Amino acid sequence: MTTTSSRPGVDGDPVGLAEVADLAGRIATNVQRVIVGKPEVVRLALVTLLAEGHLLVEDVPGVGKTSLAKALARSIDCSVSRVQFTPDLLPGDITGMSIYNRQTTEFEFRPGPVFANIVIADEINRASPKTQSALLECMAEHQVTVDGATYALANPFMVIATQNPVEMDGTYPLPEAQRDRFTARISVGYPDAAAELAMVDEHAMQDPMYMLRPVTDARRLCAVIEAVRRVHVGPEVRQYCVELVGTTRRLPDVRLGASPRATLQLVRAARAQAALAGRGFVVPDDVQSVAVPVLAHRLLLTPEAQASRRSASDLVRTLVGRQAVPAPARPGA
Repeated sequence: MTTTSSRPGVDGDPVGLAEVADLAGRIATNVQRVIVGKPEVVRLALVTLLAEGHLLVEDVPGVGKTSLAKALARSIDCSVSRVQFTPDLLPGDITGMSIYNRQTTEFEFRPGPVFANIVIADEINRASPKTQSALLECMAEHQVTVDGATYALANPFMVIATQNPVEMDGTYPLPEAQRDRFTARISVGYPDAAAELAMVDEHAMQDPMYMLRPVTDARRLCAVIEAVRRVHVGPEVRQYCVELVGTTRRLPDVRLGASPRATLQLVRAARAQAALAGRGFVVPDDVQSVAVPVLAHRLLLTPEAQASRRSASDLVRTLVGRQAVPAPARPGA
């Protein structure tokens, strides 16, 4: 177990941005022992973690989606649960349920796997939309309501879900409300030849996943997240985020644009990106670097756009490229 009692940020001392970058670097190094040659993917996963968000990892089978989720979870000494989503999974299997105790003649609540700091929802789109909806309240409000009683979830709380492309057999598309609760969606992709060769060498003797050790704990992570919340977002950058998200609702190729929740998540992700860069303020480049993973999965394209094989990611990239960018200003300037 990682000892943190002598470190700042644990016993009431504020955490500095240098410490945020240091912790993120150690987590990234840990994860990259398993996910070789994908620094951008690891960066976006860390941004989502520090932004207090939830991560959706979408790609074809076998590229390391679950390994990414497990490596990130093992890098933090906290409670972790993993749920394999299947067509026969029920909502109560995730949230928990009330069980009748014959000895006390009363119903007792048995918490489900969602009562953990990090919940790995593996192949989330193999379960029915009814079961997927069990995560809606958890992800948005960090609580669970069962039989009229509400139970708070752990802090920090993060859902890392993996899913296969919807055109594959045995999958259900995620409902719009479910997708909107994920802060970012990333794709791992195939490794290049050098990275794949390195992976073969690494896995020849022992799976590196079993060699990972935590580099922080939940208590320290909460202090680092609090430091990210204090990153300054100037009025010009806030306006830029609002205009960027608002424009997605007016694109001719989009029938459903990004929601106000997307604006909030975009600002939080930009804060986390600025903190990783060691800055106490957000610049437009921070917003642009997270715009595609934060916004693209929330857009529903028109049938004409889909027939033309246009992607939501390409639309967001084009939008970012043509949106007027405010001049960056330091806080207090």
